[in-house]
Amino acid sequence: MTIKRLFRGAATVGSMTLISRILGFVRDMVIARLFGASAEADAFFVAFKIPNFFRRLTAEGAFSQAFVPVLTDVRHKEGEGATHILLDAVWTRLSLFLLALTLIGMLLAEPIMLLFAPGFSNDARLPIAIDMLRITFPYLLLISLTAMLAAVLNSYSRYWEPAFNPVWLNVAMIAAAWLLAPVLDVPAMSLAWGVLVAGFIQLAWVWWALTPVGWHPRFTLASHEGVGRVLRNMAPALLGVSVAQINLLVSTILASFLIAGSVSWLYYADRLMEFPVGVFGVALATVVLPSLSQARAESDWDRYNQTLDFALRLIWVVGLPATVALALLSEPLMLTLFGYGAFTSADALSSAQALTAYGVGLLGFLAVKVLAPAFYAREQMKIPVQVSVVALVVNLVLALALIQPLAHIGLALAVSTAALVNAGLLWWALRRKGFYTPIVGWMRFLLQSGFAVLVMAVSLWWLQQALLSDWTLASGWERSGALLLLVLVGMLSYAIALLLFGMRRRHWH
Repeated sequence: MTIKRLFRGAATVGSMTLISRILGFVRDMVIARLFGASAEADAFFVAFKIPNFFRRLTAEGAFSQAFVPVLTDVRHKEGEGATHILLDAVWTRLSLFLLALTLIGMLLAEPIMLLFAPGFSNDARLPIAIDMLRITFPYLLLISLTAMLAAVLNSYSRYWEPAFNPVWLNVAMIAAAWLLAPVLDVPAMSLAWGVLVAGFIQLAWVWWALTPVGWHPRFTLASHEGVGRVLRNMAPALLGVSVAQINLLVSTILASFLIAGSVSWLYYADRLMEFPVGVFGVALATVVLPSLSQARAESDWDRYNQTLDFALRLIWVVGLPATVALALLSEPLMLTLFGYGAFTSADALSSAQALTAYGVGLLGFLAVKVLAPAFYAREQMKIPVQVSVVALVVNLVLALALIQPLAHIGLALAVSTAALVNAGLLWWALRRKGFYTPIVGWMRFLLQSGFAVLVMAVSLWWLQQALLSDWTLASGWERSGALLLLVLVGMLSYAIALLLFGMRRRHWH
């Protein structure tokens, strides 16, 4: 894959993901307005986080990172016939494993809930959360199978269909919140049913999208040697690629011991922080892994290095201004998007504090999306695992140290610090192993982007003071207009400053 095709693929995934994220904000605005930061909302966010956590570890995390390099290698060396045998064998084994895991999760919903949210013990949130978990846990089966089919589509350079797929989750949850909530004894239970319905829709969507590829899953007893390679690579990849999710889960566990609303505050902050990560970081990672895997299969190490260098420059040029913007606009963002109805201004300000803390680690979250696949494309699993263990320890130690003085803000800050440590150690390991050599021009690139971000920050700070003196007292329309102007000014000032300081696309490699 050339750099031009890499950029085009990332743009395709990013644009589709942008649609999903915008609908995701609409979904969260509906949830915030209807349920606020209530006990019911806390219960749902934990019940939804648990299957999502397992899904990101098994399907989108360890499985995808272990599966895509093997799939690419088999296609390159053995052809489509052997590839279909591998796909059927993997589908069969993954389906059986996920079915067993889902049944166990539903049967053991209460102890699992107490494990993930021990603060709910002897709390009114516990029985609600358990009922919700039994409804949402099958989503693990459905979305994990969806993730496998999406990985196949991506390996065939079909990006838009899997990237668009999360839209159906947002649509289903919005519809469930508006239509089911008024008729249920526990209104927030509608969200759990919406998640389950979305799982079926999402699986059907990617199944349909496979038609041009010429393969659809079928169960088989046949095997392929690639299955063993996938399984061997999966175990170490569990920690290596999913450390961010584990760290966020630790935050949820500890937040369950804090005052009611803390889980919700962290959830909404995480949702906003995930906007640049999802739209840009995940989009870039989606196309980078197949590209790096193909370069490795062909032993084209110059292309491997060039692809990685280009991806890291994109991460920096987008992640740095996003970090500064999140810090400067955390309160306007939270108040404008969520500060209505049951979600009070005080709730929005508490979430804004967590968002600022999450933003500190944004570059780390983004960089890991590229740095970890750089190892997995080579089927090198040991180093990411070692780095992940260090990051997990850093997060746990800091979370325990900061929860008392800073409450939920300390938990978010611990996650951010761990992400930076994770990314820094992965980058250092790539350099030490000789897997990556920065291409000439990085110093000029860093200075140009640094000065441009400074121009953007000054522009945002001055304009924010001039537009609204107190965002909590402004109407929704006033907030929306002011925020839109701030976003436009921030983007334009940064882009113009980059051009004025001499940055051009041809300088990137």
